[in-house]
Amino acid sequence: MPDFIIGPLPVWAEILTGLFAVLGAAFAAVGSFGLVRLPTFFSRIHAPTLGATAGVWCVTIATIVYFSVQGYNLFLHAILITLFVALTAPVTTIFLMRAALFRERQKGGDVPPNADRGD
Repeated sequence: MPDFIIGPLPVWAEILTGLFAVLGAAFAAVGSFGLVRLPTFFSRIHAPTLGATAGVWCVTIATIVYFSVQGYNLFLHAILITLFVALTAPVTTIFLMRAALFRERQKGGDVPPNADRGD
């Protein structure tokens, strides 16, 4: 048996880890379905961003619970991944929206109302 596997988790930790892992997967799936189902790029851009961010937070909580209970100390390394996603997802969304607005204006397409205000 490898050194890093200490033993089975308590039932409460297994339930909590499983709950947050499934919840994170559900958020990611909803975001993916929104990407496929929504009609325009401007409405389609928000679902995967929000789904990915919420999904990563839930999976991070599951990871923290699992490895904290497994290793008998607080495991906070996973928060760095979540912070990276939380910081980069909105910036990426802004860049994609600006590029889409520029392309729509170039071809004379329909630009959403209040597009320049950042609402």
